[in-house]
Amino acid sequence: MNKDEAGGNWKQFKGKVKEQWGKLTDDDLTIVEGKREQLIGKIQERYGYQREAAEKEVKEWEGRNKYHW
Repeated sequence: MNKDEAGGNWKQFKGKVKEQWGKLTDDDLTIVEGKREQLIGKIQERYGYQREAAEKEVKEWEGRNKYHW
């Protein structure tokens, strides 16, 4: 998958991300733009999670939604 494909997929999955992590703002998601590490960081910031917990949630979300970075 190239960068353009990943970006297109991200736009499709943004709604699902907001369903899972409703505290993330549209601005947060614009900054993240499909970058896994930045998503983990924003989840940590908004929810006060430790890195391991945020990574676990993202991994579970990826599996449920068949999203690959």
